[in-house]
Amino acid sequence: MSGTHQATYLGMPAFPQAADASTRNTQLRANLRHATHTIRAKRATAVAELDDWSRLRAAGAAIKDRTLRHLDHYLEQLESAVTAAGGHVHWAADADEANRIVTELVRATGEREVVKVKSMATQEIGLNGALATAGITAYETDLAELIVQLGDDLPSHILVPAIHRNRGEIRDIFTEKMAQWGRPAPEGLTDAPADLAEAARLHLREKFLNAKVGISGANFMVAETGTLVVVESEGNGRMCLTLPETLISVVGIEKVVPSFQDLEVFLQLLPRSSTAERMNPYTSTWTGTTDADGPRAFHLVLLDNGRTDTLADTVGRQALRCIRCSACLNVCPVYERAGGHAYGSAYPGPIGAILTPQLRGTQSELDASLPYASSLCGACYEVCPVAIDIPEILVHLRERVVEGGPASVRGTRTVIKPAKGHAAERAAMRAARWALDHPRLLRTGQRLASRTRRFHPRRLPGPGRAWSDTRELPKVPEESFRDWWQRTQGGSETGSRTEGRKNTT
Repeated sequence: MSGTHQATYLGMPAFPQAADASTRNTQLRANLRHATHTIRAKRATAVAELDDWSRLRAAGAAIKDRTLRHLDHYLEQLESAVTAAGGHVHWAADADEANRIVTELVRATGEREVVKVKSMATQEIGLNGALATAGITAYETDLAELIVQLGDDLPSHILVPAIHRNRGEIRDIFTEKMAQWGRPAPEGLTDAPADLAEAARLHLREKFLNAKVGISGANFMVAETGTLVVVESEGNGRMCLTLPETLISVVGIEKVVPSFQDLEVFLQLLPRSSTAERMNPYTSTWTGTTDADGPRAFHLVLLDNGRTDTLADTVGRQALRCIRCSACLNVCPVYERAGGHAYGSAYPGPIGAILTPQLRGTQSELDASLPYASSLCGACYEVCPVAIDIPEILVHLRERVVEGGPASVRGTRTVIKPAKGHAAERAAMRAARWALDHPRLLRTGQRLASRTRRFHPRRLPGPGRAWSDTRELPKVPEESFRDWWQRTQGGSETGSRTEGRKNTT
């Protein structure tokens, strides 16, 4: 089957190179600008309806922090509850182990096709590719994920994976590719949203009715009852969760919440922050198996894949609060212009810039570049429904990239080396620190810079070009602030304070 091996992020260039290419794509930028501005405006309206949004946000952050502090306890409680309800729990330390577990579970059913609910965790571990290698075809059933799969493409947004495509492009993908995966697109398909949705519905209905195995993620897991929760807008998730005989859910260990009372907070935060709805059209919950309906076998694969290492970082662990709403992407000026593919990860945008380097480490050129994929404007923090201080973590990770230092790697405390390519930056920072520690030298340097200002280049040479290629060097003033102060105030700081007191009486 053509396109079975969906594209992957392997071998992608560092963010600056990828963004340099994507920002030149005018159609991509137009698609992103229209979509993100629309979602952003709707979200602002939905959030403004709640007078207690700030308190709700603080409650969500507090619940997540408390859960993360006692994560081992709640995961063991979850395992016991799922098992008691007739489910089976599997623990996966990394992506390879998770893929192996899922592949073996599917093979045990004798099936060679599965239907999938939209899942960030399975995208993170590259499950579709692993299944394809084993001769198993995974069919995406979320409309946007279907578009991405048919186009042999990659998701570029957490909530709207095909945000980089417009209606005309989607119509062309359906017309050219649907027949290779099943039911072909209707003759004369237009780019009207209703027509595109109907084509997808007809195509997917056959998959739902024939599939014996479903694969999902979960938005939340309730420890006290072993209940898993998926929230969605199309109904495809409910079809995948109820019709197959076997259900396999791959979920990050950070998705657990202690109780249904805690879940209630997030079922208010998530829909307003993501789809700008008061509540999700479909909120599906399941607890183990029953004889009455639903799957006869349920398997929960709990995924670590770097999450324990992230938890060990007292600053970076905030990223594990994330409920995948994508609000930070929709307000980020960098994401809006560069697009999601430039991040080289299943997690694009601001949250990806802090989560990916912690899950995968900062040793590759791509991962070391992600903490710099931000202007540090802080808009992401302002809209985050669980108050993740993304700018703080970005600065924290930049320090790790440049300086290295202690970190947890696969559960072992170690000291990581600085990433390559930052020797000049470290030297410049050390020189600046030394100069700032010597006031006379600093003053002499400022005066020298002022007197030679007409000879200063507009671009830095050598390693400095990476900085000045995208911004102009600030102009050096004719005199420093210290010299101006001495000239205008006569160098008498005490006299100035006395005069100020007289003027206020």
